[in-house]
Amino acid sequence: MTPSPSPSPSRRTVLGGAALAALTVATTAAPSEARSSSSEPTWPTVFPLPDGWLPEGITIGSRPYAYMGSRANGGIYRTDLRTGEGEVLYPGGTGQIAVGLKLDRDGLLYVAGNTGVARVIDSRTGRLLTTHQLTPATGHFINDVTLLGDRAWFTDSRDAVLYGVPRGRAGDIRALPLTGDWTQLPDVNNANGIVGTPDGKGLIVVKSTPGELHHVNVRTGHATRITLVGQENVANGDGLHRIGRTLYVVQNRLNLISVWALDRTATTATLTRTITSPDFDVPTTAARYGDRLYLVNARFTSPQSPETTFTGVAVSL
Repeated sequence: MTPSPSPSPSRRTVLGGAALAALTVATTAAPSEARSSSSEPTWPTVFPLPDGWLPEGITIGSRPYAYMGSRANGGIYRTDLRTGEGEVLYPGGTGQIAVGLKLDRDGLLYVAGNTGVARVIDSRTGRLLTTHQLTPATGHFINDVTLLGDRAWFTDSRDAVLYGVPRGRAGDIRALPLTGDWTQLPDVNNANGIVGTPDGKGLIVVKSTPGELHHVNVRTGHATRITLVGQENVANGDGLHRIGRTLYVVQNRLNLISVWALDRTATTATLTRTITSPDFDVPTTAARYGDRLYLVNARFTSPQSPETTFTGVAVSL
């Protein structure tokens, strides 16, 4: 995800592999053109986003609709996965940014806003409900979000703090400093993607640089570095998605998803396979619907202009 400069951190509470390389299976999806020639009706595996959208986050709920944020203006685009057709749900605004996002069961969208903010948007109406100022606007990068317990947890790529926003209710925002094995590096993206642990009691955070996974105690903030078996690191780790004890790590500029088996304590992860696709163009985050993972192509290595084309893409689990 895109970097931003870093001043002093804020702690305020605000209202509002080599050993197993031979065992790694690379799963490569067929090109979208070949898939579309099937005589059986299928849902699209590639679908368009508006030109210049600059997507990064994607979330899907219980219904076949994907919600994708814009780094250009903070807007939210909703696509019907059955047809690939979509529309702007929330138009965003000048100076707004939308990166990671998660859809709650009650229809609320929690959106990481990069410039110190988290937003809550009604996915049914597109109405902006709440804006939480988690940190100062500069020197921080509110990057991704997951839902755990009674809070939506946000990462800050430029500060060793997680922020817990109450879900669907008023209340204080909790700032959770990261300690233990966590070492914050200057001038690079640190904490990025985030998911809950299989037991529902902790969090897993990917540290994009140098490519680590950490198990975070949600009560204390103590981070334990997860031992990786089968691959040295998860360089360019971005979005995370977990199904049971299987963890999917999107490694954006490598154009792949590494798939890991977590042990019972979620402190060791063993590489089982990788997923690639010719339709990948720097995918950043992933969300599941049925037997597919859906991702957005951020195209960081291409011009980021109002004329740049962008797509979402689906791969089989």
